[in-house]
Amino acid sequence: MPRSPLSRRSGVARLLIVGGSGRLGSMMRRAWPLAGAGVVPIWQARRQSDFAGLGGPDVVFDPLAAPEAFQAAAQGADAVLMLAAPMPGGAADWAQGTDLALAAVAAAAGRPVFVASSAAVYGAPTGPAPFGEDDPPVPVSDYGRAKAAMEAALADHPGVTVLRIGNVAGADALLGFAPEGVPRRLHILSDGIGPRRSYIGPQALVRALARGVRLSVFAEQAKLPARLNLALPGVVPMEALLRAAGADWVAEPAPDSVIPRVELDVTRAIALGLVPEDPASAARIVADLRALEGTA
Repeated sequence: MPRSPLSRRSGVARLLIVGGSGRLGSMMRRAWPLAGAGVVPIWQARRQSDFAGLGGPDVVFDPLAAPEAFQAAAQGADAVLMLAAPMPGGAADWAQGTDLALAAVAAAAGRPVFVASSAAVYGAPTGPAPFGEDDPPVPVSDYGRAKAAMEAALADHPGVTVLRIGNVAGADALLGFAPEGVPRRLHILSDGIGPRRSYIGPQALVRALARGVRLSVFAEQAKLPARLNLALPGVVPMEALLRAAGADWVAEPAPDSVIPRVELDVTRAIALGLVPEDPASAARIVADLRALEGTA
């Protein structure tokens, strides 16, 4: 794996983050100085204005239209993280997610590649056990099917780790932006509580990514798996997060399409030291998110 003399001397890895100007990427950018020790991020955007208010991108190029620029940027890094995803639309738009992932593999030229996927690839559970990385994907949404197709296209490429990320606090609709004075609406299930999900805060996500990158770059014997669930252990009821955040919300009956529980088995992530063993708590997740206030 190509590694620069600078990285070998400093013990600090450089990570090219493609698509870092979206909601998740912007949160990660604010969290990186707090939690990304040992990894220097190189932020990519398609336009200089995409990072307005966040200091601007480090490199500007279109990852699909400018492969030479993509490769040049990757040569200045030790690893590549593909966060970019197509805007929701028809099947052709969703398929661009696969194109972006394969473009990252080509540009990396043997460097480790991390590609953001989603718990949506698993679909609905058929029993009480959490979803493990070896469970077959059975997605029930267009988004989940697109992510599953992307993962399938990457299956034969060594050095790629697909990150099946749980709900990220603040990047989802639950704790993300809401118009002032408008209460959030939460589906409540027949058991009297809201949907339960595997969650992770933005700082915890950045810490996990930074450790994964350092392992892939510096730990010669640490071979990261091709698929990796990434969340805090256990599940959190969504109303617990709203209460911890002090948010105004109203309950409404959940339609039949709502999946009651999506829990990720994060045994692999714990073993690699990416996330702690302690079960997730709403209070800690909200505190993680709140720490970013004022960092924009």
